[in-house]
Amino acid sequence: MKIKNSKLEDLDTIFKLYEIATAFMKSKAEVAWPKFEKKMVIAEIKNKSQWKLEIDGQVACVWATTFKDELIWGEDDAPSLYIHRIASNPSFRGQRLVGKILDWSKKYCIENKLKFVRMDTVGLNKGLIKHYGSFGFDFMGIKKLKDTTNLPDHYKEDDVCLFQKEL
Repeated sequence: MKIKNSKLEDLDTIFKLYEIATAFMKSKAEVAWPKFEKKMVIAEIKNKSQWKLEIDGQVACVWATTFKDELIWGEDDAPSLYIHRIASNPSFRGQRLVGKILDWSKKYCIENKLKFVRMDTVGLNKGLIKHYGSFGFDFMGIKKLKDTTNLPDHYKEDDVCLFQKEL
C-alpha cells in the first residue's frame, strides 16, 4: 500500500472514480456530487493537495486535502487537515479505506503540527455518519451553510454533516 500525491496522468482515473461515487450516491438516494471542474482538480494536483492510495499498483481511492475550510467550518483557526471527496475504486470496497486514510492523516498531522482531521458530507447520510464514527470520528452535528456561492453545487442542495477526529 502506498499513499502519494496524484499526478496529472491520474486525471482520467480520478474522474472515473468520481463518476462511480456519484452513481453510487444516486443509487442510495443521497445528495450526489456534481461533475467537478477539471481545472479545480488540476489545481489540486499542482498544489499537491490531491492524493491517491495505491494497492498492488492500482488506485484504490483518491481524496483532496486543505488546511482551511472557512466556507464550511467557519473562521475556526484550529490547525486542521480537511479531507474532501474520498472516492473509492469498487474493486477495493469493504477494505475500510477510510481507516488507511486516517492512519496516513494522523502521521501527516503530527509532522505538520495539526490538531484535527475534519471531513464533511452533504445531507443527512446516516450510513456515512455510522461509517465515519466506526473510525473514531466525532459527529459534530449538522450545519446550514450561509453562503455556498464558491462551493461545488451539491453544497447548495442540503445542510452538511461535520466530522472531526482530534489527535
